[in-house]
Amino acid sequence: MITVNDISMILAAGGRSVTILDHVSFDIPTKQTVAIMGPSGSGKSTLLGLMAGLDRPTSGLIELDGTDITRMSENQIARFRREKVGYIFQSFHLIPTLTAIENVAVPLELSGERRANDRAAELLTAVGLSGRMEHYPVQLSGGEQQRVAVARAFACRPPILLADEPTGNLDSATGAQVVELLLTLHRDHGTTLVLVTHDGALAASMQRVLSLRDGRLISDTVTTSSGCLDDGTDNSRTVGGTCPATDMPVKTSAAPRS
Repeated sequence: MITVNDISMILAAGGRSVTILDHVSFDIPTKQTVAIMGPSGSGKSTLLGLMAGLDRPTSGLIELDGTDITRMSENQIARFRREKVGYIFQSFHLIPTLTAIENVAVPLELSGERRANDRAAELLTAVGLSGRMEHYPVQLSGGEQQRVAVARAFACRPPILLADEPTGNLDSATGAQVVELLLTLHRDHGTTLVLVTHDGALAASMQRVLSLRDGRLISDTVTTSSGCLDDGTDNSRTVGGTCPATDMPVKTSAAPRS
């Protein structure tokens, strides 16, 4: 479903080059739940944004559902993302001048959905906001805004959901509700879920944890709480450590593309 192959991201800052990501490679199969962890500045959010096509890597390739998004034009990636990827921001990024139902309807209208408002209403009801549809973001709590953001991200039924610190701006109880909502979408619709988090408990609720440090992938493990995937796929891998199931090398970087 998702292939990240030898990705590097190098930016210019203060007259020098800064390496944000350094030859990162991994595969995520369909329907897997994955947490990306690491200290601040390790490249987590940059990696997630690259996986969504919000930016382009300096080198390497990223494939979503068998399509190399790093070779697409801006218009092509926008259309592809609308069909394949739902993205949830830590700071919600709702449109302040639109109501909750209007925010959720935006991607549906862009995709040509004739019943955009009806579909948006169904989604808001599913996330427990049936009574808040006509409220503007400023009239909603942080947890309610994040629920609207989740509904919007899932509006076009994308097979991939990416979430950047989805509980970072929420209290623990509200954050737990949002996480359960994401896991419900995963269970009910077979969504591949990848999220960035600093929360160890949240990471442990995922099937797999990727850990970054200084832009490098240092650990790739199946969580002890979930064990290996129940579809028979064994993705238990570590760098410099062991996994509850097996001890296998992380995917090595591919040869440079010509």
